[in-house]
Amino acid sequence: MKYSVDVNGARHDVRVDEHHASMELDESTIATLDASDGTPIRVMRIGDRVIRVAYRRGESRGSYVFDIDGYRYAVEALDERTRTIRDMTARSAAAAGPAPLKAPMPGLVVRIHVAVGDTVQAGQGLVVMEAMKMENELRTTAAGTVKAIHVTPGTAVEKGTPLIELA
Repeated sequence: MKYSVDVNGARHDVRVDEHHASMELDESTIATLDASDGTPIRVMRIGDRVIRVAYRRGESRGSYVFDIDGYRYAVEALDERTRTIRDMTARSAAAAGPAPLKAPMPGLVVRIHVAVGDTVQAGQGLVVMEAMKMENELRTTAAGTVKAIHVTPGTAVEKGTPLIELA
């Protein structure tokens, strides 16, 4: 299966089978990450180098944090279909400009991923809401700067309640 993987903002194509994941770094170098059961430690091979990699799942679907040689990397791995949909949604929404993020349904605010003054990109997750026993990540439709946050975690909201204002 092929995935589109963002590593600290750089996008790479990764092929995954049941034993390892591989990614072409340049024309002569391929990186592979071997699978191992029951441990968060993986073995990465880049050319002749062998590196131990510790990883953990992030807060959203497809997100991970890798610790390699004392450096931390934020990684988002999405299958081709999901990546295409997300890219198309971000492109079509980019022309709309920043709009306030409103609650799409009644629910409970679980987490807020941004603070006032943060710069956000189109499609970035801002708030996690719980509704009907499911957590839903609410994303911005356009790039902007967080102008105001009107809720805190634990706040119960009705449909249409303003959550975050962007400038």
